[in-house]
Amino acid sequence: MTEPTEQGGALDEPTEPTDPTVPTDPTGPGDPAELIARARDWIAGDPDPDTRAELEALLDADERTELAERLDAHLEFGTAGLRGIVGAGPNRMNRAVVVRTTRGLADHLLATDPTAAQRGVIVGFDARHSSRRFAEDTVAVLAAAGIAVRWYTTPQPTPIVAFTQAHLDAAAAVVITASHNPPEYNGYKVYVEGAAQIVPPTDAAIAAAIDAVGPATEVPRADLDDPHVEVVDDQVVEEYLAALVAARPAVEGPDLTIAYTPLHGVGGELMLRAFADGGYDDVQPEPSQCEPDGSFPTVRFPNPEEPGAMDAVVALAEDIAADLVIAHDPDADRLAAAVPDGLGGFRMLSGNQIGVLLADHLLRGTDVERPLVVASIVSTPMLRSVAAAYGARAEYTLTGFKWICAAERALGAEGYDFVYGFEEALGSSVGTVVHDKDGIGAGVAFADLVRGLANDGQDVLDRLAELARTHGLWVSRQRSITLPGSQGLGQITEAMAGLSGRVPDDLAGHPVIAIEDYRTDVDQRPPWLAYHDLVSYELPDGRAMIRPSGTEPKVKIYVDLRADVGVDDDLDVRTAELQDEATAVAEALAAFAGLT
Repeated sequence: MTEPTEQGGALDEPTEPTDPTVPTDPTGPGDPAELIARARDWIAGDPDPDTRAELEALLDADERTELAERLDAHLEFGTAGLRGIVGAGPNRMNRAVVVRTTRGLADHLLATDPTAAQRGVIVGFDARHSSRRFAEDTVAVLAAAGIAVRWYTTPQPTPIVAFTQAHLDAAAAVVITASHNPPEYNGYKVYVEGAAQIVPPTDAAIAAAIDAVGPATEVPRADLDDPHVEVVDDQVVEEYLAALVAARPAVEGPDLTIAYTPLHGVGGELMLRAFADGGYDDVQPEPSQCEPDGSFPTVRFPNPEEPGAMDAVVALAEDIAADLVIAHDPDADRLAAAVPDGLGGFRMLSGNQIGVLLADHLLRGTDVERPLVVASIVSTPMLRSVAAAYGARAEYTLTGFKWICAAERALGAEGYDFVYGFEEALGSSVGTVVHDKDGIGAGVAFADLVRGLANDGQDVLDRLAELARTHGLWVSRQRSITLPGSQGLGQITEAMAGLSGRVPDDLAGHPVIAIEDYRTDVDQRPPWLAYHDLVSYELPDGRAMIRPSGTEPKVKIYVDLRADVGVDDDLDVRTAELQDEATAVAEALAAFAGLT
């Protein structure tokens, strides 16, 4: 069997998540009196005795560098919301940060939406060790502010919380989750407009409201049995599962054997129910990873993109001769998949491969008049050609699924029907059931795809080869360069600034024929392609892009190259050649930016 498209993933360095925050008002550890005063102020305003003691211990040990790291910055909303290492101080995830953030959110909602108190807020959380406590504080602060709260009292996948906001017409939703980050992380994800993640200027307005909140100890908190607090009715989950069935085209085909892992996350129970509703009864979960466990004991990082993360479920798939492997990240908003390679093993699919396959499958099965598919700008350009084959519109947005959903809403108002959206980092959304990534709905849709191909005597790799011969063979490479700390931030800022007004003649022998700087000419692009610290270089056979990460101290380089291939071409050979070329382009762009 041949390899028809790209291999994803970072090159040459591990993708271990690091502290995603960066200093916003650095004073450094050089002024001990001022630093100590700020530490004392934070301790006085912290309602949690454990994190108070943690900061006190740093003071007692005179750990000025660590204190500066905790106090000279604060967590901010990025493409994945508020996220950071759990610990003491404003630059960490803790109860004080959650309480102040929630009060700021409440003040923003009450000031901007006269119906917010009655419509209320949905609250959910994942299985990380601190998540329940953070969720309880969130509920308590919202209720004390006079806002109705409906919350899930057990850990839930992020997509069901997003669905619940839309289904119950709540003013907002909050999910306590750090998605696929390591166990020492947690996060605070907010949905507001159209039951989708926040986008500018709402994020700035909420941030301003948070800044206006006093110490966390002064923020009122209600009891969890307050009259403003209710538990979400179980019927909502039934409505979600029914909506997943209605969103997918009907597919006939043979039974499938599916190996599945929730990767110690919270997606298992709901995924198995969704599979059963789709007619998939032979689904075998990986037993060592079935139960939610915030320690993630069998994986180094709970991210299905990480090397080794899916080894256990692939071994299970080989033992049971599975037709398909499906995996989620811990909050079940991302979908990973592997398919038989024809040699007794399994081949991992990249996010771009999954995206192109599902776009093709769903567009083929839709009957809407004006179909729309949307992808993040760093995802494969191959989507445009696939969409055109079905008379569909393909739109690209800034990175972050919140922008995909912003385009979905805006173009929906113009009469387009959103069929599918994806990003290369394993995010997928089928239809409008959830206005965000949904690994559960996408997981069942991918099983439908495999079933339909089997009914036609094909498999996934056959279909990928057909798509490559029809639309061109596309390969993608990503290069991540990690530069932690204040010094790293300066290097990143200097490198991106240095790209303004400079254009390389070529990148590893590929001529640069055009450049688009997304930091300029903002008024000439739609809102979902507004200002972004990203520069794109057009090549005759593809493109190369560079941007800083929105959640980690990294610079990311994305390269996509295309080649025409015929029926007699060896796709394995041609793919390897293109991958080497893409790697060289990525290295050349890193060097041009002064990062190597």
